[in-house]
Amino acid sequence: MRNSSDVPVQPHAVTVAEVIPGDLLALSEQDVAEDKWYVVMHTLPETPHTIRMTLRPPLGGMDHDEVFERGHQVTVGCRRMDVAGIPEVAPADLASVEFRDGDRVTSLRAVDPQAVEELYTRRWGRWHRDLESRAEETVSDAGLRERVAHAVEEGHVVRHLPRPRRTAVPAAPRRVVVTGLGAVSPLGVGVDELWQGLVEGRCGIRELDGEEFADLPVRVAGSVPVNPTELLPRQQARRMNRSAQFAVLAAREAWRDGGFDVAGTAESGLDPERVGVSVGAILGDASVLVGGDRKLRDKGPRAVSPLTTPMTVPSQAASQVSLALRITGEARTVTSACASGTEAIGQAIDRIRYGRVDVALAGGAEAVVTPAIMAAFAAMRALSTHELGSTSPSRPFAKDRDGFVNGEGAGFLLLESEEHARARGARIYCEAAGWGLSADAHHMAAPDPSGSGVALALRRAVRDAGAHVVDVVHVNAHATATTDGDLAEARALRAVLGDDVPVTALKGHLGHLQGAAGGVEAVATVLTLHHGLIPPTIGCDDQDDAIALDVVTKTPRPLPAVGDLALSNSFGFGGHNAVLALRRTA
Repeated sequence: MRNSSDVPVQPHAVTVAEVIPGDLLALSEQDVAEDKWYVVMHTLPETPHTIRMTLRPPLGGMDHDEVFERGHQVTVGCRRMDVAGIPEVAPADLASVEFRDGDRVTSLRAVDPQAVEELYTRRWGRWHRDLESRAEETVSDAGLRERVAHAVEEGHVVRHLPRPRRTAVPAAPRRVVVTGLGAVSPLGVGVDELWQGLVEGRCGIRELDGEEFADLPVRVAGSVPVNPTELLPRQQARRMNRSAQFAVLAAREAWRDGGFDVAGTAESGLDPERVGVSVGAILGDASVLVGGDRKLRDKGPRAVSPLTTPMTVPSQAASQVSLALRITGEARTVTSACASGTEAIGQAIDRIRYGRVDVALAGGAEAVVTPAIMAAFAAMRALSTHELGSTSPSRPFAKDRDGFVNGEGAGFLLLESEEHARARGARIYCEAAGWGLSADAHHMAAPDPSGSGVALALRRAVRDAGAHVVDVVHVNAHATATTDGDLAEARALRAVLGDDVPVTALKGHLGHLQGAAGGVEAVATVLTLHHGLIPPTIGCDDQDDAIALDVVTKTPRPLPAVGDLALSNSFGFGGHNAVLALRRTA
């Protein structure tokens, strides 16, 4: 006997006397038209002229009896069912159930052999048929109960699957939380300067007035307004490039913000071997190598400083942070173009998740506001030609955007395993919930216009966070204000999240901080979750209609109450895509 849904139903009229157990039966022509069938479980002569049949829906349900004259005509489906394999199932009574997020309810039209079960999942107090789509209409608890009651009347089997209770899994990855923040940016030194500048809509982009910039076609940049050497001990500062100086200042702030002693790991009561550093940088500080080459040509090899090589490598920022705080667990450097800072944070999350370290300082640092780099970007026609004025020359998502504004700075998160943070009573900003990577494989500089690579990174970040698309409450966009880059990112965001998630882009305030962008923008995203406030996008006075996103402009906006996941995007030349997923905590 076959009980497979791929066996076609072939209606055929017979008398009740010809029906045997296992037959697929329709009681009327209307039932045939409506795909309403029953399986004959058994038959019993009721009188010499009548037969009692016990019927059950073919996909499971409750039995009911029908009595017919022996000569009464019914329709069989010419398909024999295994009566032992059809479950007897009573529909769930949901009238008095107290629903919780994570509960599931299934509805199956059991009288139709070809039916597909519908699944509803409760998330944020609403019932969803697809947690990965924000476009589908959701249902309230009352609406679901009403819908289910009607479905039962129509022959559906309804099941309630309560949210499973969590059980301890010894090998499960550890949860990672953010306990400290540090930043050096064009808005000033420190997280407070960064956040106040963002919320107030201030622009940190300024004119480059040094004579070395005088002949450049573009002379505006997001430069840090403070000389970092004045904030560090002189002997220490002279052995660091500018990028490393930014990194040490931001990392120390995050370390101190997390409640640790800036003298180092041992003084903070930590095992230095269980602490790590992860820093994203593209070049670090190109001026050291350029300066060494100039001295070589002008004055000969004896004029080249022995510090040139260690101060040139991109890894100097990570090594100097580890030196400053006596961190011996690891000092990692990630170089993946403008996605470097975000990828460095993602790698640190995994190092903590899987027990390699307990604490990590992670972020990005860059100092490439130099004549050669500015000239190179200008030659690519990648830089904005807008001048300083009433709005920022960097104009993310705007109709008149024409390129990015080069910038510099550093941003760091202090990450810890949740149990480590709670054991010491640390203040927790949010959860570092996950991250996603992808590659465009499209062009050495231009983004894939379809946004498919970006969309893949977005989906991977949400999945890595153990979340769903409907959980996303905010996106901090990469949005460099290049014509093609902003469009590709917008297409990806619409494809994955729809057009109703509030989006902000911070490069109008800061310029593009290159390898440091992901670190500083991650700090801003953490603060957005922590304060429940989305900073506005400046420079976007007239949004490009093709963007078609809910871009927050002009004034800050309260973070939506429904949802808990914020995404921070970073994308780089060569098709590097990285997305960080952060979750607000109660």
